[in-house]
Amino acid sequence: MSETKSTENFKDLIAWQKAMQVAELVYKLTSKFPTEEKFGLVSQMRRAAVSVPSNIAEGQARHTTGEFILFISHAEGSVAELETQLLLATNLGFTTADQAATTVSLLDEVRRMLNALRRSLVTRH
Repeated sequence: MSETKSTENFKDLIAWQKAMQVAELVYKLTSKFPTEEKFGLVSQMRRAAVSVPSNIAEGQARHTTGEFILFISHAEGSVAELETQLLLATNLGFTTADQAATTVSLLDEVRRMLNALRRSLVTRH
């Protein structure tokens, strides 16, 4: 994987770019949820979605590989949280599996990229 600590800017990281796409998709998807969920599941999902690229960016901006690894792990946790919330939203009928499919697929891609990035950083650390 070419995404290493030597990357000049977090915006160059493909994982960050795809995580941003996930966040945008989550905002669009949750805009159709029931109004009473605004401060419930909508808020939780949006917070988790924004947390993924935010943690990637913050980790890349840190001065040590160890800190970057820690923030990648935080991003991985937010990915798992968001996947759980997408499943719950589908189970509750706030969205359909078809409507969530693109987000779920991209989220899985981000998970794999984060895993590879973390493993690459751990190997060099």
